[in-house]
Amino acid sequence: MIDIIQLCTYNKNSYYYNWYNQRERGNMKEFKVIEVKRSILEDNDADAEKLRQELKEEGTFLLNLMSSPGAGKTTMLKRTISMLADEMKIGVMEADIDSDVDAQAITETGARSIQLHTGGMCHLDASMTRQGLLEFGAGDFDLVVLENVGNLVCPAEFDTGACRNVMILSVPEGDDKPLKYPLMFSVCDVALINKIDVLPYFDFDMDKCREYIHRRNPKAKIIPISAKDGEGFMEWTQWLREEVAAWANSK
Repeated sequence: MIDIIQLCTYNKNSYYYNWYNQRERGNMKEFKVIEVKRSILEDNDADAEKLRQELKEEGTFLLNLMSSPGAGKTTMLKRTISMLADEMKIGVMEADIDSDVDAQAITETGARSIQLHTGGMCHLDASMTRQGLLEFGAGDFDLVVLENVGNLVCPAEFDTGACRNVMILSVPEGDDKPLKYPLMFSVCDVALINKIDVLPYFDFDMDKCREYIHRRNPKAKIIPISAKDGEGFMEWTQWLREEVAAWANSK
């Protein structure tokens, strides 16, 4: 049985506020739309930093995993868990607007998983992440993976309080995604290029993709992988293993 957590959302974390100023001019009405971007959110950024400190004190490493729908997040996680389960205690928080399909899939690995329902929101922020962690009992884990809502825009805008951000780009999506969705690639510590087993069937230039990602984020680590056959997973799991150990030793 999967625990399903309905997350509370707050209007103060909305990204856009629109004011409509209406002015009468004869029989005509003019509308002026003013778009205001709050640094979302200063409140959220502060809360995220506080959450990171709490996680450090507990010795729990929180990984924020992002991608578009269908890029292979859950399949990648299942293989990752199978490779690291004997070395560390792993939990997964699956965030979706609805359903518990992915959480059910993760439990097949033997790892504990809970489902977070976002109430229609296309992302998680620090407050929502904290709610999930409290329900999950995150202090019992060495590694908690937050599988964020499938979306290349909104999740990148909100700091969840994670220790590291990882995104997955799949070969069928095309090598130009870093140009179209710059923020996602700017905030990730690692970009996993998934589904390289189908490279022969798609017009995907790996060298160009690397160039585009590093144009957005020169420090991003790029690891081509195949969640289907396991190619690239030794490099990926070694990076994750080292990050979890370094976090635990930084208390």
